Amino acid sequence: MALCSFLSVLLIHITLFVSLCYAADPFVNFEFEVSYITASPLGVPQQVIAINGKFPGPTINSTTNNNVVVNVRNKLDENLLIHWSGIQQRRSSWQDGVLGTNCPIPPKWNWTYQFQVKDQIGSFFYFPSLNFQRASGGYGGFIINNRDIIPIPFGTPDGDITIMIGDWYTRNHTALRKALDAGKDLGMPDGVLINGKGPYRYNDTLVPDGIEYETIEVHPGRTYRIRVHNVGVSTSLNFRIQSHNLLLAETEGSYTVQQNYTSLDIHVGQSYSFLLTTDQNASTDYYIVASARFVNESLWKRVTGVAILRYTNSKGKAKGPLPDSPNDEFDKTFSMNQARSIRWNVSASGARPNPQGSFRYGTINVTEIYVLKNKPPVTINGKRRTTLSGISFVNPSTPIRLADQYKVKGVYKLDFPTRPLTGAPRMETSVINGTFRGFMEVILQNNDTKVQSYHMSGYAFFVVGMDYGEWTENSRGTYNKWDGIARSTTQVYPGAWTAILISLDNVGVWNLRTENLDSWYLGQETYVRVVNPEATNKTELPMPENALYCGALSKLQKPEDISLATSIMGRSRRFFTLLMIVCALIPIFR
Repeated sequence: MALCSFLSVLLIHITLFVSLCYAADPFVNFEFEVSYITASPLGVPQQVIAINGKFPGPTINSTTNNNVVVNVRNKLDENLLIHWSGIQQRRSSWQDGVLGTNCPIPPKWNWTYQFQVKDQIGSFFYFPSLNFQRASGGYGGFIINNRDIIPIPFGTPDGDITIMIGDWYTRNHTALRKALDAGKDLGMPDGVLINGKGPYRYNDTLVPDGIEYETIEVHPGRTYRIRVHNVGVSTSLNFRIQSHNLLLAETEGSYTVQQNYTSLDIHVGQSYSFLLTTDQNASTDYYIVASARFVNESLWKRVTGVAILRYTNSKGKAKGPLPDSPNDEFDKTFSMNQARSIRWNVSASGARPNPQGSFRYGTINVTEIYVLKNKPPVTINGKRRTTLSGISFVNPSTPIRLADQYKVKGVYKLDFPTRPLTGAPRMETSVINGTFRGFMEVILQNNDTKVQSYHMSGYAFFVVGMDYGEWTENSRGTYNKWDGIARSTTQVYPGAWTAILISLDNVGVWNLRTENLDSWYLGQETYVRVVNPEATNKTELPMPENALYCGALSKLQKPEDISLATSIMGRSRRFFTLLMIVCALIPIFR
């Protein structure tokens, strides 16, 4: 029986691979084994989430319109979902990897994601979206290159470098989760990691001996593309490279107006790519620094990541003080003005030949408006919770998209308020009812005391305005209606607002959340449900055949035969080379 199953699966694999020989859009395939390893990035042994035994995980390198297939084997002791931050999952929120659309992958199970990176380019990352797991790792970069026929708005770089930065605790994600469940704050992070490693010992007092640090080697007189992602828990970081300018080129899938920065604030969940020219004399190595922002720096000195940029002709080790961070602890205007300076390159081509600016978002009439306000944590039913417009989101046991598919009633409510509630906060599964092909204006009002980053799945939205104080109708007079940057994650400063515009052309159920893990875990999120009243595969792909079932539909889930699945995967991989040879030979015999 097992042999018959293997042969049938193998036949499917052969048919699939042969069909790919003629596919218009190529497939790229990855195997992810997600497991725990022991590592000591800050000198303290701790449990870390690795992919294929590595922390951070491998970078997914793809090209516009590629079909990406990632087979995930969950070797953790708890449920898992992988979220592809900034990947729009056109027509397929089934693949987004968050609880509103997917049942989790149980321990010891395989599950295969398959999605197309349709009409996208740029710098993104992936991470585990459940149970605070990102605080223990499990993340990696995700690159979408331009097709050869589409020019990029700068010369081809001599190299491509991914840098993951983020605050880090020596407690693992389960301990941090227990602290939040007990109503406690997480407190100051223990440090900042750069590519999973601790700081270079720039200061003998602050940095203990024996910590492994990241070294990036470059050749003099060349230009490199550096993609930087803040994958941390909740700390905004200032990124800088000693004695070098950072020429901003792209952020989260949009080419920017190119301008130099000596440093740039990168908030939780954000991604940028810079062009770095190695034009210094290499008298020593150079510091790469990611340091905490908007904090008392004398108390937070340990929350600083330091790596090394080493020229191949370097004459010695880096030494001396770190390059200065912006001196504005009590003045947020520098950072906000810097954020406002990041503009869309309207003349550059993105994923398509036409210029990015040909989508004239400023001329489109707004069809729906939501003011979403967050506040400091509150107590609801004896539990410490965070809220969005007075609602603390409760993830349903049955994912929203799955409930819609099977017409399961009572899973959620389509009643998220357009303005913040005035009564007592409450815990609910309340969802925004988005209008297909509508144009939504969302005002994110941050009445907390720390910076919040907000992310929306399924879309790149336009950041059209931000300012301090309470947003009013008159604030629209300050909106940038021409070259506001299109991206998927934006910051909202404390006591301030950020306005975004979203063209609701992607059918599905899409997560709108804070990227600050502590606030997200405690309920600061919702979903936007976008439905085409005329169901068609042209606007939403069918439910995948391998979809998992849970909650009210858990009885539909069939048990997985782990040993057979593993055997099939192992044997089918051995046929891969042969199948590629078959693909090469087919044209000869046509």
